[in-house]
Amino acid sequence: MAKTLFRWLFVPLLLIAAGIVISVYTVNNPTDSLVARALTYDSILKSLREHLWLMLVSMIGAIVVGVLVGIMLSRPKLYYLGRGVENVVNVGQTIPSLAILALFFTIIGLGFRVAVFALFLYSILPILRNTFAGIINVPDSIIESARGMGMSPFRILTLIELPLAFPIIVAGIRTAIVINVGAATLATFIAAGGLGELIVIGLSLRRDMIVLTGASLAALTAIILDYLIGQVEAKVVKWV
Repeated sequence: MAKTLFRWLFVPLLLIAAGIVISVYTVNNPTDSLVARALTYDSILKSLREHLWLMLVSMIGAIVVGVLVGIMLSRPKLYYLGRGVENVVNVGQTIPSLAILALFFTIIGLGFRVAVFALFLYSILPILRNTFAGIINVPDSIIESARGMGMSPFRILTLIELPLAFPIIVAGIRTAIVINVGAATLATFIAAGGLGELIVIGLSLRRDMIVLTGASLAALTAIILDYLIGQVEAKVVKWV
């Protein structure tokens, strides 16, 4: 048990340590006074906290809605509607995240809620698509065998379709999280904060150290979350 927990936490702790080292180094070794004012422990922690909060709130909504809608559209009666929605989702995924943020900024305004809503919509696409694709690609022979055994549609869904589709659904969630963390850096343009604020400040001041600090912390956040979800997926698949 201890060895398993150590293997689980070793990579995330190593990456967290790397983020701490980067933050401590940049705060204590500024290249000039502008960098010193922009990079403080308070500013880094504030940006990281805002970024994680944006990601967490939008991803919870995206996972719940994306999985439920994907399941609903995978039902035989809604199959063709599901195909149509899947095509729309595929097209929607090509829209730049900055364009989505700009669109909802013009409709709703500035702030945290607008950024969360835009990130929610952008993150829901791969989750919904993978949920739908994972369920409809369960072999018909398995479904027919379950029906022959007298299983109800609900039991077939929960005991056969969802477990078999689980790796594909989780792959969509992992993709959505990476996209979400990256897109959340743009939330600073609609006054929602996040690590993008450091990047924008660094670009405006032409200070690479500030830009690299914000970008590296965002990248490490995405890698850590992707790794942890991958470990959870591996354990659940093994258990199932």
